[in-house]
Amino acid sequence: MPAATATAAPTGAPATAAPRTDGPKLSYVVNTGTGRAAVRQVEKAVEQAGGTVVISYEQIGVIVAHSQNPAFGETIRRVRGVASAGATRTNPIVPQATKDVGAIAQPLTEAQAAAAAAAATADEDPLEPLQWSLPAIKADKAHQKSLGSKRVTVAVIDTGVDDTHPDLAPNFDRAASVNCVTGAPDTTAGSWRPAAGESDHGTHVAGTIAAAKNGFGVTGVAPGVKVSGIKVSTPEGLFYTEAVVCGFLWAAERGVDVTNNSYYTDPWLFACKNDADQGALVESLTRAVKYAERKGTVNVAAAGNARHDLAARTIEDRTSPNDTEPVTRTIDPRVCPDIPTMLPGVVTVAATGAKGLKSSYSNYGKGVIDVAAPGGDSTVYQTPEPPAVNGLILSTLPGGRFGYKAGTSMASPHVAGVVALIKSRHPYASPAAVKVLLGLQADAKACGEPYDYNGDGVIDAVCEGGKSYNGFYGAGVVDALDAVRW
Repeated sequence: MPAATATAAPTGAPATAAPRTDGPKLSYVVNTGTGRAAVRQVEKAVEQAGGTVVISYEQIGVIVAHSQNPAFGETIRRVRGVASAGATRTNPIVPQATKDVGAIAQPLTEAQAAAAAAAATADEDPLEPLQWSLPAIKADKAHQKSLGSKRVTVAVIDTGVDDTHPDLAPNFDRAASVNCVTGAPDTTAGSWRPAAGESDHGTHVAGTIAAAKNGFGVTGVAPGVKVSGIKVSTPEGLFYTEAVVCGFLWAAERGVDVTNNSYYTDPWLFACKNDADQGALVESLTRAVKYAERKGTVNVAAAGNARHDLAARTIEDRTSPNDTEPVTRTIDPRVCPDIPTMLPGVVTVAATGAKGLKSSYSNYGKGVIDVAAPGGDSTVYQTPEPPAVNGLILSTLPGGRFGYKAGTSMASPHVAGVVALIKSRHPYASPAAVKVLLGLQADAKACGEPYDYNGDGVIDAVCEGGKSYNGFYGAGVVDALDAVRW
């Protein structure tokens, strides 16, 4: 006979029977009232329901817990003081299948590096001629006026950052770096770095933001600001809610000015608020994002690479959950947002290619996309002007290397860099004011001709809106030069 399931009293009183402990070990977020008293009351109920508290974020009323009670979620949701609670994953806390967090970087060849160095001017780093994305947002001209302030830090919430890279070490902020993979901060020195065999994604992102202008390698959009690494992905490349919540709270409490978020929160490409488990994930991250903004942080995020119209009434999601067996479901993005990019207050970024058009893969949507920035595209569709030779984005890779990647993951750090330049220029501006300036300084871009990116006669995406604001480019392509002179 199976063991009895615990039943939590509505007051949070002790359960009437011992909870089961024979299920898979899962991680949960439990959303409560804020403050020590409210959280402590629910912590007791978590333990009575067969859970173990990993960490509590009293500032936002989020408890991270583990449990092997199959009824834990249902039980804890009945406790007084619990607003919502849900499993952050659909598979146990064990190694999972690896998620594709971005294509493997195309390596920079020795011939390309030599040709770039020969073409570089006296005020350029040797690989800068290959970075077509810098002049695309006038960052090269901006650097003649300002490189950004060392008092500004951009946190890369991602797969980890290799701070030993010669182009990142001069600007790295160790005090604002951490490993949040478990949902609780690990401040062990170097814990924020990707381990051998782990993704190079976060290191690439960091270089786009703040690679030093030091006569070596590439140049970041804001090469004078600080960059930190907040590692939130598992070794398999999965970004679970508890880790991302930890990342936002860590950044907020350490006075980080900007976070870059080039990922979606696993295992759901779209998390549905009308589902008990998924809704709790949306609630936890909404609280974390809002808290970070209240503390002065501007949160920037990639729109995604699935060619979805995020303003559509329905979207077919075939990839969720991505840590077990995906199912095909039709969702309404108003009810099931892509998090964190579609959360209120987050700057949502679409990608453009070397010709300045929406990248073939980029998500879009009027009322969702705030701004656009270079993310790269296949040279079949958008080829850069010489001396650049690749339509993807060149940046730093672990081990002192350099390579090319494409994605809205690469567009978002261009925007984070511009936000850092605005914050350098206006150090006391609130996040709301910075975001207004970001939109005002963007170069408005009209929808243009019907969008047939591969020339096969089929319209691949419909851009809605006028030149000043539309679904492909939002308020426009960000402008680094205006960021430093306004």
